[in-house]
Amino acid sequence: MTSTSTDDLVQSLAARVTALEDTIAISQLMTAYGPAVDSGSAEAVARLWTEDGVYDVDTGVMRGHDQIVAMVQSAAHQNWIGGGCGHVLEPGHILVDGDTAVATGKSQLIIHNAETGGFDVRRVTASRWELVRIDGEWKVTRRTARLLDGRAEARELLAAGVRA
Repeated sequence: MTSTSTDDLVQSLAARVTALEDTIAISQLMTAYGPAVDSGSAEAVARLWTEDGVYDVDTGVMRGHDQIVAMVQSAAHQNWIGGGCGHVLEPGHILVDGDTAVATGKSQLIIHNAETGGFDVRRVTASRWELVRIDGEWKVTRRTARLLDGRAEARELLAAGVRA
C-alpha cells in the first residue's frame, strides 16, 4: 500500500483544481465570442484578445483591438447581424501548459434565410486559439480560422491540436 502525505495530496488536488479552472476559463472565453460578435459588441470581442492579438481568418488578418473592433463594426458584419446570424462554437479541445494554452475546435456561421424563414449554415471553420494568461486572465494571442471546405490547411489545423 502506498502512503501519500497530506502535503502531497493537497498539492495534487490544488494542481487539478487549477487545471480545471483554466479549462473552464478558456472555454468561457471561446464561447463568449459568439454572443459578443453576434450582438455587435465590438469592444467585448476585442477584449478577448491581447492588445496586439491576431485574428487570422481565411478572408483576412486583423491585428490588434482596433482592427478587430473595425471588423465587428464593418458594414459587411453589420449586414450579417441585421439579417440574423449566429456564430456557434464548440467547446474545443484545450491543452494548457503553464501560462499558455492552445484550443482547437470548429465554429459555424448560421444565417437567417429571409426567403425560406429558416436558417442556413454559411460557413464551417476549423479554429486554433493560442492563449496566454496575463494577470490571472486568459487572452487570445492568435486565432487562426480556416474553412472546412476540403482544403488540407483546415484539416491540418485540427490535427495539430489533437497531436500536441
